[in-house]
Amino acid sequence: MSSLIVLLPRSNATSSTEFHALLADGRGAFAQPVQASLLPAPSGTGSEVIAVVPASKLSWHLVDLPRGTGPRTPRLRAILEGLLEDRLLDDPADLHLALAPGAAAEGKSWVAACERAWLRDALQVLEAAGRPANRIVPEFTPEGTPALYAVGTPEDPQLVCTSFDGVLVLPLAAASLPLLPTLPEDTQVLAEPAVASAAEQVLQHQPQLLPQSDRLRAATRTKWDLAQLEFATTGRARTLKKLSVGWADLLRSPQWRPARWGAVALVLVQLVGLNAWAWKERSALAGKQEEQRTILKQSFPQITYTENAPLQMERNLAQLRQSAGGLSGRDLEAMLGALAGAVPAGKSPAGLEYSAGELRVRGLVKGDAEAQPVIQALRRQGYVATVQGDALTVRPEGQP
Repeated sequence: MSSLIVLLPRSNATSSTEFHALLADGRGAFAQPVQASLLPAPSGTGSEVIAVVPASKLSWHLVDLPRGTGPRTPRLRAILEGLLEDRLLDDPADLHLALAPGAAAEGKSWVAACERAWLRDALQVLEAAGRPANRIVPEFTPEGTPALYAVGTPEDPQLVCTSFDGVLVLPLAAASLPLLPTLPEDTQVLAEPAVASAAEQVLQHQPQLLPQSDRLRAATRTKWDLAQLEFATTGRARTLKKLSVGWADLLRSPQWRPARWGAVALVLVQLVGLNAWAWKERSALAGKQEEQRTILKQSFPQITYTENAPLQMERNLAQLRQSAGGLSGRDLEAMLGALAGAVPAGKSPAGLEYSAGELRVRGLVKGDAEAQPVIQALRRQGYVATVQGDALTVRPEGQP
């Protein structure tokens, strides 16, 4: 199992934008900034892509939630917009709002806000590159022990203060110190190696080194997930995204080329095998039909046209028996004999009707309960019987 941690850029993302990424697979190798299409792919069961929102792109607001408000409240966005309307510099409709994890149904709760269009563009770039985000987490949160972080590059160093008052992002300069909230004397100071010396000069305190890779991993361990409201990623949506990404990899990735060729070869072999089996079955059927025609012509030379050999042979045999004075199963006498053996003693029909090998008897059985034993007895003698009202129809088995 591995996780791809992607730090979203502060500027609007495009297909050429470079992302700082970390493939957390147990070794923690930090990747250089690369375009989304070149991001490594997480692998293993439970792997995921985690997007990290920079601290400078988020604002934090502590609000009093009305009674009955929770993460699954249907009108959650309208409620949050109403609570933050006077605190936001931008139009609330242009912002994405996310409620703190485990927010109480009533009481104070943190709400994170960021530019909606900026977040949507960044996530769409990742999704277009086949790396859709499963979770969206903030780079820093206003939870835990207050701390100061020096982050960024020597050209653009930043000072991030996390406290119970929120997350404050300032330039790493002496002029920013008066803007900091009151912090405990033992407040921890951490800095990325690239800006550690600048942080020591500004803060007059030697910071503890914290590589960016460790900081990003720590950000993913928070319970926060900004994928809410329109950016929500339900279990079903995550599964569909994983399936679509996996299918795209299967169709395009070079490492799957042998498997693709193998699947094509397997389908072709199956098609050839099915056609060969069908040809064999057709040949066997044609042979049996030819054998029937041969027997028919040998037995009855006067027949010049063969349409249905078994039926023609049956008719001619019936004619021979009739001409010789013998009985066949189609004759009235044979059918009456079979019927007499199937009907209980004491039963007599109310009417008989015989035509073309079919016998209709009325008044012999009444209802399905009486008819079933008779039908079963006739079937054992080679006859098919059906009941319609009070009429029992009997015909030889195999006759339409």
